[in-house]
Amino acid sequence: MGKIPASFRTSTVPMATLLKNPPAALPNQSTVVESPEKPLHFPKKKSQLSGKSKAKKTRTATESPKSPVFFNSPSLLDAKKIFASITTTYPTPLDLRFHNAVLQSYSSIATVNDSISFLRHMTKSQPSFSPDRSTYHILLSQSCKSPDSDLSNVHQILNFMVTHGFTPDQVTTDIAVRSLCSADRGDDAIELVKELSFRHSPPDSFTYNFIIRHLCKTRSLSTVYNFIDELQNSFQLKPDLVTYTILIDNVCNGKNLREATRLLGVLGEAGFKPDCYVYNTIMKGYCILDKGSEAIGVYNKMKEEGIEPDLVTYNTLIFGLSKSGRVKEAKKFLDIMAEMGHFPDAVTYTSMMNGLCREGNALGALALLEEMEAKGCSPNSCTYNTLLHGLCKLRMLERGIELYGVMKSGGMKLEKASYATFVRALCKEGRVAEAYEAFDYVVESKSFDDVTAYTTLESTLKWLRKAREQGLAA
Repeated sequence: MGKIPASFRTSTVPMATLLKNPPAALPNQSTVVESPEKPLHFPKKKSQLSGKSKAKKTRTATESPKSPVFFNSPSLLDAKKIFASITTTYPTPLDLRFHNAVLQSYSSIATVNDSISFLRHMTKSQPSFSPDRSTYHILLSQSCKSPDSDLSNVHQILNFMVTHGFTPDQVTTDIAVRSLCSADRGDDAIELVKELSFRHSPPDSFTYNFIIRHLCKTRSLSTVYNFIDELQNSFQLKPDLVTYTILIDNVCNGKNLREATRLLGVLGEAGFKPDCYVYNTIMKGYCILDKGSEAIGVYNKMKEEGIEPDLVTYNTLIFGLSKSGRVKEAKKFLDIMAEMGHFPDAVTYTSMMNGLCREGNALGALALLEEMEAKGCSPNSCTYNTLLHGLCKLRMLERGIELYGVMKSGGMKLEKASYATFVRALCKEGRVAEAYEAFDYVVESKSFDDVTAYTTLESTLKWLRKAREQGLAA
């Protein structure tokens, strides 16, 4: 439970009642998600829309539009017939966007050579269609994603572009690099960047930093450094502040804080001033290693350099201090951030609760939950999972069961760690049927994959049987 979640879903469930004596049975309270204007109370009536239909609506609303599908077969002959049928259906000339959509549809299932032939057929049969750079970029993207062992298809398309008067530019380089990286062809992307930098157009800062980020994820640090040095020495392409931030984030995630400190010095020597994001990244690295004092040192350094800490800074610091058992110090920063105009959010409070639970102070965590709601900050699924994990670890099962009931009523998902702890606590008390019910809820709510949920339950039951044989469980 020691991770800072990437995103949070605001919960609508009040939890102040957990400070009172909970009932032994699961609560039979029915709830639905209410509008954000009333985040702290359950509505009295059930909504007509189920959670599933709401989720479906949300996905539909946010889905990006897809290119129309004109072709179901890679056959070039069939494609020509379909294209002829389409063009004769419309009496007015079709625009460039439509022709590009047709080419995109066919190239997604055809070979590179057939796509080139189809484009030639389109221009021949439709004199009004004049391909532009974006048309050739469709073929370029296809050639980069093809499962080749070399760049022959990519070179073929680039030469095809040049023949028709379109010299590769920075957009061309960007499309090629991103397409190659998406096809897990990082080495080819490196080679192509060097070729295009020498012959046509070097990458802009966006493309440059994209490939650096990709290489950080897929290659060794020495490979990344060699690539940076080669581009700088051969093409005068120098890393910028974003590049150094990517590198620092990478080494911090690898727990190499010494290298992060070195990069911070190199960054300064290159004429860049570290910003808040850079300092937050290094602070995160120290927090991962439970080095709270060093994290505070980074915070003090920020202040000395005139960099104003933001909400992420305080949340990272509070998370790190709480995680390393320094909750009292974390609470001081809770007050400082409020004084600086940064109001604690769900991340802040959840980190504090995690620290309190680690210290064995579950009642303190519940009291903080009450304070959180009193200040108008709504807990989320991560908050509840943190508390459920802590309550069960500290053998406060009854309150954990009540909390689980509230989570079910709010339609929240269980995390793997809280589920495993909850199931184990139930089985320890001989409440196997309720453990099975928790498993069913994980499956129904799609909290995580069914195999993991079942494996966790099965291993817990095996442990229980063995414990009973040894007389260690009832």
